[in-house]
Amino acid sequence: MIFFKELVFIFKIGDFSKLTMVSIRMLRYYDEMGLFKPAEIDTFTGYRYYSAKQITTLNLIVSLRDMGFNVADIAVAINELSDENLKEILKQKKDEVNKSIKAEEEKLRKINAAINNLKKERVNMNYNITLKSVPSYKVISLRDTIPTYTEEGTLWMKLGAYIQDKKISCNNMSYATYHVDGYIEGPVDVEVVVGVENLLIDADGFTFKETETIEQAISILVPGEYSNVAPAYNFLGRWIEENGYTICGNARQLILKGPCNETNPNDYLSEIQIPVKKL
Repeated sequence: MIFFKELVFIFKIGDFSKLTMVSIRMLRYYDEMGLFKPAEIDTFTGYRYYSAKQITTLNLIVSLRDMGFNVADIAVAINELSDENLKEILKQKKDEVNKSIKAEEEKLRKINAAINNLKKERVNMNYNITLKSVPSYKVISLRDTIPTYTEEGTLWMKLGAYIQDKKISCNNMSYATYHVDGYIEGPVDVEVVVGVENLLIDADGFTFKETETIEQAISILVPGEYSNVAPAYNFLGRWIEENGYTICGNARQLILKGPCNETNPNDYLSEIQIPVKKL
């Protein structure tokens, strides 16, 4: 039923619900939360009445809800009804959703990897542990903080582009070092290193230096894709403990065969070196 009050058409909650395709339950909820009040409430019956002029605001509320905004965020948005302010709020939400998508895609990747491991017999790698000294090398290095471990490739791209642009003579030695006390979820301090024939002048954040000699390091070769590296570290941890050693420096992860010279990840070959000393 439609009532005529003070030259404004007022709709009962049921009729307004049908017109807007928003349930009566949600209209009452929005009212209770102070988000969307009726145009009028009958003081005798407590009935809620709504105006057609409110439909635009309700449509905005529903749209924001469907975008993932919570009640508090919606309240802020509908009070900032200028196009510029609303645009900024939507851009912030877009960035938040994109981050969420990336996080969910990473979860999906891990789920698929777990399924694949269940489908096929896990490779039982027989690592050969080598104890050796590591000599000093002439290198060019790029050290920077990256958002996550998976972003390491951006540093390699920058370093590779610089080497190519400056026509620097290099050898086949390259590795990455993580300058952190332990595994961390946030930004990571990473250094990528490539062996060079001659030391040049530092520039543009790129450093030429001679690395320190490592008196004793345990070393293993890890064949195949980079997902095999994690169990290799686990194996090293057990070996270090069982053989009475302790870690005394940052690990190096050398790329012997990788994306630069192999097209098939199964043909990759990495070497892990961890400085150790006897307890």
